[in-house]
Amino acid sequence: MDRLKNIDLFLFDMDGTLYIGNQLFPFTRELLQEIVAAGKKYLFTTNNSSKSPADYVKKLAKLGIEATEEDFYTSSQAMGHYLSVHHPGKRLYVCGTESLKEQLRGCGFTVTEKPEETECIVMGFDMELTFQKLDDISRMLCTRSLPYLATNPDLVCPTEYGSVPDCGSVCTMIQNATGKTPIVIGKPSPLMMELAMEKMGFDKARTAVVGDRIYTDIKSGLNAGILSVLVMSGETDEKILAASPEKPDLILADAGEILRILKEEKLKG
Repeated sequence: MDRLKNIDLFLFDMDGTLYIGNQLFPFTRELLQEIVAAGKKYLFTTNNSSKSPADYVKKLAKLGIEATEEDFYTSSQAMGHYLSVHHPGKRLYVCGTESLKEQLRGCGFTVTEKPEETECIVMGFDMELTFQKLDDISRMLCTRSLPYLATNPDLVCPTEYGSVPDCGSVCTMIQNATGKTPIVIGKPSPLMMELAMEKMGFDKARTAVVGDRIYTDIKSGLNAGILSVLVMSGETDEKILAASPEKPDLILADAGEILRILKEEKLKG
């Protein structure tokens, strides 16, 4: 726990960490306020590519959390960065929401629904998924050699009633059909964490990632060389933790324990 006292930048996962579906955890609002009061910073880092930072600002507002677009770094933003560096100017076929498409257009890319025009395939958390998209992608991967990328490998997205299939589950379907797997840009790749630290101006020694999934949140922290904090308030249970080859640096019942530590430090100060 002492290692948390030296952290000045908290990179928070959202679903399963600060809220579940549309239900805010009771400690979340006070935790964020206490971080600011202590002179520290936080950033919301999410693999969910179905919403833009502007969408998340509205979502958090409904939950009673004030935020700006600058408070977020998403897998969609990381995807735009990666494409700009590695595949500039390519026409994209996007299996994702209109929000994801708009973000990529904002990075200067053309999004097409025509397989014959496609120069790069992008997979996201598609809440507007159709069989036509699956058919188009399978045909392109079976007949052409195209860059194939995914925003995230999450198998499910938590909701207040359970879970729904996420990007990773759709990519598994495509792999079963074509044998092809995508390059993953979001967590567990260290890219999102590295870009978040660069954006906020903090180094690895003062940064922690806090999340509920070992194979994305925790692994991204391990890959980036920063403190990894697993909270048991979302997807991971004791069975999953025991079976995982990757182990977090710290395990908390929930992110509310960070609030307790911050309050204790304030009393000492």
